[in-house]
Amino acid sequence: MTSNNILLFVTSHDALGGTGNKTGFWYEELAAPYYVFKDAGLTPVIVTPKGGRPPIDPGSEGADFCTESVERFAADAQAQAALDKTVAADAAPADFAAVFLVGGHGTMWDFPEWSELADVLGRAVKGDKPVGAVCHGVAGLLGCRAEGRLPLVDMKTLTGFTNQEEAAVGLTEVVPFLLQSKLEEAGASFSDGGAFSEHVVVDGLLVTGQNPMSSHKAAKSLLALLGKE
Repeated sequence: MTSNNILLFVTSHDALGGTGNKTGFWYEELAAPYYVFKDAGLTPVIVTPKGGRPPIDPGSEGADFCTESVERFAADAQAQAALDKTVAADAAPADFAAVFLVGGHGTMWDFPEWSELADVLGRAVKGDKPVGAVCHGVAGLLGCRAEGRLPLVDMKTLTGFTNQEEAAVGLTEVVPFLLQSKLEEAGASFSDGGAFSEHVVVDGLLVTGQNPMSSHKAAKSLLALLGKE
């Protein structure tokens, strides 16, 4: 491993479709991986499409979802400074050990068409570097194409926010597509661990987590691929 940088990709999209409500990234899905990597001696670098402070899904700041990792991140001046000054994709470090795609409903709008993210994912694949994604962040894998194929999705076993979970939160008709359905259409073998249960799938150098509850385990699985656990 030539670099300690772990690129954490985070959405810049804040509008929840036409509902008039706000969305963004899901706090636990950033906070848990951030500390898994940082506590292992790695350097988490938060990357967004626009740079600057990304939108936090307000629901993820509620008492029911305020995990130990979220509380730690919220009280951590260094982490908050990193969040205030996220790196725009075109300025992200070229040298990195792995990539991790943070979830949140905002990703459904900007991740699949984020060309810089697709480029980094392509370089990760070519360089045999681990790629992780959790929940809706898995949508970012849909944009990585090589010669008309989907190297991170086609014929891969993976997971992500399920159709059942999307229906349970009442957003089936709000999101631009259903993640599970789109991944299956793209050739993935989708693994459903049960609604809102911790579930992580490792297929080669690809690690995916199903939902917020899977954030910590997905990051630890990526860390194991780096030989740092």
